[in-house]
Amino acid sequence: MKGIAGAYIAVTGASGGIGLATCQWLADSGASVFALDLKPSEEQVGDFVQVDVTEPGSVAGAAEDVLNRAGRIDGAVVGAGIAENDVAAEDMDAATFDKVIAVNLRGVFLTCQAFGRRMLEQGYGRIVNISSMSGNHIVNFPQRQCAYNASKAGVTALTKSLAAEWGPRGVRVNALSPGYVDTPLNALKRHQHQEWMDRTVLRRFADTTEIAAAVGYLLSDEAAFCCGTELLIDGGYSLW
Repeated sequence: MKGIAGAYIAVTGASGGIGLATCQWLADSGASVFALDLKPSEEQVGDFVQVDVTEPGSVAGAAEDVLNRAGRIDGAVVGAGIAENDVAAEDMDAATFDKVIAVNLRGVFLTCQAFGRRMLEQGYGRIVNISSMSGNHIVNFPQRQCAYNASKAGVTALTKSLAAEWGPRGVRVNALSPGYVDTPLNALKRHQHQEWMDRTVLRRFADTTEIAAAVGYLLSDEAAFCCGTELLIDGGYSLW
């Protein structure tokens, strides 16, 4: 895709699942990839940069590290995220709720802010935040995950706010909202897989490469008119 080859792109949550697949897709498309995470994985793709997305200093330092290595930052994929493990809302302790919000929403804000500042200085850039169909479109069933759902709704709203502020200054911000994806995280909940598939029109999960390709589209020049777009890719789950 135009605008990907030769670009310098940072990806958070890069050690597994959607993040790792995105790093691979971008590298295969000719981008120079910076893989941001707490620690590298054996399958890591790209230049590793350590970061704790919940800590402002760590995120700012990571952005500075990428800038120093590359000389510019063309794109960022903000994908670090966690979920609580099927906790009823009335039983959830504040620490669990706060932890999910800290990674999924505060972490997205801090990452967008740190990389966005450098893109605004350049006068151009592209950011794709990984939200979820759980944010604004559905409530997951049978698992209970009110903190995750609330955090992803916040990601979508944050994306639109940043797009409105930064779009006129050359920085496009968009969101990708996947449905159920075949990732190691979802593999931990195999007892719920059949029910999820039964509620998905296409009767399967997304492959991580399908999600990575959609991220690539939003980063590309072909998506140059996307500003504050939320691209929903859920296999028809939200149609029912």
